[in-house]
Amino acid sequence: MTIPDIRSLLPHSGPMVLLDRVIAADEESLCAEVRIRQNSLFCNADGVGAWVGLEYMAQAIGAYAGYTAKLRDDPIRVGFLLGTRRYQSSQPWFAVGSLLKVYARRIFQSENGLASFECHIDDENGQVAAANVTVFQPADTKAVFEGSSA
Repeated sequence: MTIPDIRSLLPHSGPMVLLDRVIAADEESLCAEVRIRQNSLFCNADGVGAWVGLEYMAQAIGAYAGYTAKLRDDPIRVGFLLGTRRYQSSQPWFAVGSLLKVYARRIFQSENGLASFECHIDDENGQVAAANVTVFQPADTKAVFEGSSA
């Protein structure tokens, strides 16, 4: 399967799609990239705060979920970031002009939609951030918001 535009893989729209494109994907992992620009969301004079790396990771996971849904001819569904373990960044900012590669590899997924991913972000010099990220993608998002079960 040809890798589709990242905007077709995420339930986000407009400026909330923080990643630029998917560069590789398979049944277990995905790699996306983002160029840090002056007009990047959350960018200030120092660049983009390294804390945004967690959202980059979450969106890479979302793109992975969208990619695997497309492989199955399923619709793109909303997912939820539940938490992270040991988010570490070797720098406080992602500098303007940096090209970041965001990697997400599935390490666990249950039948109920709970999953865990090993993620890291590399710049031109190597790894700059890493975390294990836990997400949840319910089969019925409407039921989650209404508090009922299917």
